[in-house]
Amino acid sequence: MKQRLRSFFARFKKRSASLDPARDWLVLLIASMLALSCIIIWNAWAFGTVANGGVIGTAATSTKPVFDQASLDAVHAIFANRAAEQGKYVTGAYRYADPSH
Repeated sequence: MKQRLRSFFARFKKRSASLDPARDWLVLLIASMLALSCIIIWNAWAFGTVANGGVIGTAATSTKPVFDQASLDAVHAIFANRAAEQGKYVTGAYRYADPSH
């Protein structure tokens, strides 16, 4: 086990002699700038495509609507009935008898 650790650290020590921090930072900086430029180009292309009415990926096919008109009309009728009942309280058609008086 000791021998394995010594050989591992010996290999690491040999590699550390060839480390060049200036070169490593330059490679990192160039790779970062390249990645940033790719991201900017991709976003510009995607924005241009969408702004001109295009689609990114496959175009959506026409689908069946989630709600049909009959269910929407039923909901509308319920809210219209509620509004009419609320109006009766406001106009005085219904009177609320307060039991505390």
